[in-house]
Amino acid sequence: MIQTRPIFQITLTVPSITDLGQTPMGGRKIAQVSAGEFSGDRLRGKVTSAPGGDWLLMRPDGVLMLDVRLTLETDDGHHIYMSYRGLRHGPKDVIDKLNKGEKVDPSLYYFRMTPIFETSSEKYAWLNRIIAVATGRRDSTGPTYDVYEVL
Repeated sequence: MIQTRPIFQITLTVPSITDLGQTPMGGRKIAQVSAGEFSGDRLRGKVTSAPGGDWLLMRPDGVLMLDVRLTLETDDGHHIYMSYRGLRHGPKDVIDKLNKGEKVDPSLYYFRMTPIFETSSEKYAWLNRIIAVATGRRDSTGPTYDVYEVL
């Protein structure tokens, strides 16, 4: 059985999304991630204003693929690069509500991702050596993820 331990909860602010339309790969959008914050027992801080974003791809089967890159700054001044791939899908009526910015019970749709971390910080070097998973929910201003270390 897989065991996990919480790392942090992270909330992202997504002020704008550029719709590139239907490409040969699917419906492509690029979302700017301008801010956010994270908090957990072992680290906390903010998402920096360094360029970060989400390269979204709506597949023909209705699954939204996420490709996200962020820079985190801990409250004690260390920088961590966080990237993740993920999937979001669910019943059409639920996804339509999410896309309109409506609040939806996260148990009604699938929203999972696999974060990877990079840092030069000795204090947080443990992040370089772990596998992580996360569950998400979509709010009107952006996503919130609960991120876990796989033990």
